[in-house]
Amino acid sequence: RFTSEQRLDDGVLERDFTFGEIPGVLWTPGSTPAPLILSGHNGGLHKRLPRLVARARHYAAAYGFAVAAIDHPGHGARPRSAADELARADLRRAIQAGEPVDEIVDAFILPLVDRAVPEWRATLDALLALPEIGGPVGYEGMTAIGIRLAVVEPRILAAVLFAGGFVPRALVAEARQVTIPVQFLLQWD
Repeated sequence: RFTSEQRLDDGVLERDFTFGEIPGVLWTPGSTPAPLILSGHNGGLHKRLPRLVARARHYAAAYGFAVAAIDHPGHGARPRSAADELARADLRRAIQAGEPVDEIVDAFILPLVDRAVPEWRATLDALLALPEIGGPVGYEGMTAIGIRLAVVEPRILAAVLFAGGFVPRALVAEARQVTIPVQFLLQWD
């Protein structure tokens, strides 16, 4: 269900949507049907993060891609559970203290991936039903979610994964099953 719509000065159509409880944004170029990029984000951030919006608009205006972003469970405009807040606090404390974080990451990020990937797949179903969206589909964003999507979602044909997030040990093992082209971005600065 689209909740707002505006044509931006670069010709891109920007529409907020909700799909069940999932809030999202869809940017589409003037040409259709457009290939789709699913654009994720890390660290409790929002689907309207300025750098995410800038990339989405650029992909739509310059290259003719449709781009969709959703807020992951407990991220952006979505409510955070007490367990999520506790896990974030534990993770920050462990990082600041220089302690190992593997068990915290496994307990926090793996359930997030388990909740987010089915949401991405359902959102993908709905987006691909729109006449202005056509294949192929790519993913860019959070490494942990991207690994799982690359393994379980055959409609995703390429991925760009952003370093800087945490990847549970189980997903490191799953990464060996990824067969699509992947670009891994490591931000040095």
